[in-house]
Amino acid sequence: MGFERRIVPDFEVIVCAPEESFRWNVHEYPHHLAKWHYHPEYELHLIQHSAGEMMIGDYVGGFEAGSLVLTGPGVPHNWVSRIQPGERVVNRDMLIQFSQKFADKVAGLCPEFDAVGDLFEDAARGIEFSGATADTGRRLLRSIGSAHGAERLLLFLELMTILARNPHERRILSRAAPAPGQQVRSSEKIETAINFILEHSAQPIRLTQLSALCGMEATAFSRFFKKQTGHTFARYVNCMRVHAACNLLASSDMPVTDICFEVGFNNIANFNRQFVKICGRSPSAYRRDARRIGQAPRPETLAEVRV
Repeated sequence: MGFERRIVPDFEVIVCAPEESFRWNVHEYPHHLAKWHYHPEYELHLIQHSAGEMMIGDYVGGFEAGSLVLTGPGVPHNWVSRIQPGERVVNRDMLIQFSQKFADKVAGLCPEFDAVGDLFEDAARGIEFSGATADTGRRLLRSIGSAHGAERLLLFLELMTILARNPHERRILSRAAPAPGQQVRSSEKIETAINFILEHSAQPIRLTQLSALCGMEATAFSRFFKKQTGHTFARYVNCMRVHAACNLLASSDMPVTDICFEVGFNNIANFNRQFVKICGRSPSAYRRDARRIGQAPRPETLAEVRV
């Protein structure tokens, strides 16, 4: 596969499940999310299989299986594997993503976490880990995938502590950090669209509304939205509504039918169908599981939903 660096990175929208402080994910390669892109979240990225070239900010260099890299908010990044035409690499990428707000909470938790704050500052230029730090980091990152609730959060804190412990086992990749408030014009449009969906998800939302709001023709906006988020407009709205339903199912005794209309679906059959597609279980089963274990099981995140 040829190596090509795109000049302008795509803006990627990341949404955590409603009961999660951070997002854990795996995906294959090639994948619609594996591209030259950036986002406001921190990302710890593990390459499990294959080798190739990586781009982190203004850095371009090689990677191999086991490469573990932390990028900060706004740092463009991409990993391009050297594979044969038509070849697919199953579970090439494993990653966690978390917001600046959550990072600030972790770093300010107590004086013992000062080193984690330093780690997050270095991530503004991208960090690659090596030695025992990388070995332990890979193990903990994999463990998070099967953990739930408080155990999941404790593993995250242990992971960040390990990554921050030995500065001599990490190297800075990019020469410059993103300028404060750096954005491209396309990100402003997608943020406008996402904010509108968040504020009006319980109401009828039409593609033509958003396209006009962003100053685009409807067909062009539809392609733009799919490219920026990895999801069709309709699928994205359904996911937002299902995630809102998860919160109500886990935290209230509201009847399922009432929740259906509360979050914006107009009939119970479609609500049940979309809920099963995204969460892998019915709304009633989700509520039953949440009450049995005391915390809602993780619904599939937006980036894991196949369009």
